[in-house]
Amino acid sequence: MKMSQKPQETALSKCPGCEEPLEPGDLFCGACGYDLSAVPAPPQDHPTIAMAVPAENGAAAAARTPAARPAAVRFDEPGGSGDFELAAPGAAPGAAPASTPSAEASAPAPDPRTPAAELPSTPPAGTKLCVACRAGRVDNDGYCENCGHAQPRERDHMEQELGSVAAVSDRGLRHHRNEDSFAVSTTALPDGSPAVVAIVCDGVSSASRPDEASAAAASAANEALLESLPRGTHPQQAMHEAIVAASESVNSLAEEPGQAMEHDPHRHRNAPACTLVGAVMAGGLLVVGWVGDSRVYWVPDDRTNPPARLTEDDSWAAQMVSAGLMNEAEAYADERAHAITGWLGADAYELEPHTASFKPDRSGLVVVCTDGLWNYAESAAEMAAAVPADAQLRPLHGAQVLVGHALDGGGHDNVTVALLPFAVPPQGAGSACGNT
Repeated sequence: MKMSQKPQETALSKCPGCEEPLEPGDLFCGACGYDLSAVPAPPQDHPTIAMAVPAENGAAAAARTPAARPAAVRFDEPGGSGDFELAAPGAAPGAAPASTPSAEASAPAPDPRTPAAELPSTPPAGTKLCVACRAGRVDNDGYCENCGHAQPRERDHMEQELGSVAAVSDRGLRHHRNEDSFAVSTTALPDGSPAVVAIVCDGVSSASRPDEASAAAASAANEALLESLPRGTHPQQAMHEAIVAASESVNSLAEEPGQAMEHDPHRHRNAPACTLVGAVMAGGLLVVGWVGDSRVYWVPDDRTNPPARLTEDDSWAAQMVSAGLMNEAEAYADERAHAITGWLGADAYELEPHTASFKPDRSGLVVVCTDGLWNYAESAAEMAAAVPADAQLRPLHGAQVLVGHALDGGGHDNVTVALLPFAVPPQGAGSACGNT
């Protein structure tokens, strides 16, 4: 989910530690990890953690109809201010800093006048060293004790391939961490036929601990499906139950003991939150479920057939289109387009899981993704054009290509995509993907 403005922003334009330019709202320097939290806040605070649909204008008034009821909204604006990390000059898009000879060579040499007692000592074997200075130890928060450089996180780039499903998640080029998460798995139905699961979650950056929220939701939904599908629960019902389980898991994060806001009666106002989208292939059916603005696309193997988007966003833009107040192009061009009206979290307006079941009559590819990808391939036709022709046979490679497409487009957000090839034996003509 794209970064939104933080309640407190730094007033500095350059990092005090390394002189790198800063984005409004940065809490740490992305180049050297300098802690900017001590910088005094500006005189006026303009948080955009949550907002309501603009009131008492024509669009909002019409939106308060049965077709588009009033809703709480989280504002996640693409390109908004937040925590960013600058890419190293010449680095490949999305590449995390690596322990390479060039990194070691670029580290400044010790001052010969420095007393030997003050020089960094050789850490014990097994100690994690800083990727920048190659001398300092990395603390539990992921920063070098010597130079303060933020270290690459395990979640900066993740890949998994499991049989006929594959997923890739990347931090992108501007966020300082990856707040997306995913889970892919396979199981069997009672009759022994296979079931394939893909869950993708996008942390709401304007909320607290969005990375924890997405991880908790993806894990809980996946575990719920792996428990219910082998028992014979209909895949669409299983998906509904999985979303409920994911919601409960994210809600529990707001109640965890030991958190700084544990005794704050208003802690739910900015509770951990995320979106969720998932797909299950089982018994010849394709079942999708979602809350938020992450999406599922259908791309037929035969590209002469039309692709389709199988989900409908919980967003301000979708509300405006549904209410007939704007066409899709106008709505998504508006600065409020990415204000989401549905999410998982203790401060959600209400939980409304969406599910749909399809029975494809021809083979194709299911694309499950966060808006970090579809922002660069929004329509079904654009997404189909970005999917490589051999993705059905090489789903992991296909997912890697799609993440690369988003990074090449600017990588303004975390990017996560899962691909599920859906094979159907040749049969008579019909719709590419029919809703059941």
